Amino acid sequence: MSTLNVTTKLVQNKLGLLNLAQELNNISKACKMMGVSRDTFYRYQEAKADGGLEGLLSKSRRGPNIKNRVDEAIEKAVKDIAFEQPAWGQTRASNELKQRGLSISPAGVRGIWLRHNLETIKKRLLNVEVIVAKDGKVLTEGQLRVLEKKKTRKKHMEKLKHITLDTSSHKIHFTLEQ
Repeated sequence: MSTLNVTTKLVQNKLGLLNLAQELNNISKACKMMGVSRDTFYRYQEAKADGGLEGLLSKSRRGPNIKNRVDEAIEKAVKDIAFEQPAWGQTRASNELKQRGLSISPAGVRGIWLRHNLETIKKRLLNVEVIVAKDGKVLTEGQLRVLEKKKTRKKHMEKLKHITLDTSSHKIHFTLEQ
């Protein structure tokens, strides 16, 4: 069903309720028959009195919601800290930004990270590698340490893929899936 048909049907139902109440000369009975509260009836009646048929069209109660975004300077600072310290979580990043005079909550940091696809440490590390490769930036000691830790962990997981357990009477061999 198209939106126009749905809207037309809704307006017809509202008009039907108003007309039925007028014919019966009893608002309560009309509301019971149509399965609508009297409060709703009076809202429809007021809408029709204020705006005619257009007043009966469904209106969103919310105004246009311009996205709640933080200031561009704060957003840039959050992205920069994700590059500078990729191992930090949202709380630590938020606390560090507060020390720098920028007010943002840990949830705000996470929201920005989500918008820029930086929500996990793996994604932040990948971002560091991409920026270094693209812009030729020099890695800090902290970034190097985290990247080395990632590589060491990856090598360790490769070694652990094939494990043989030797219990006294049985040998068990299995392969871990990632």
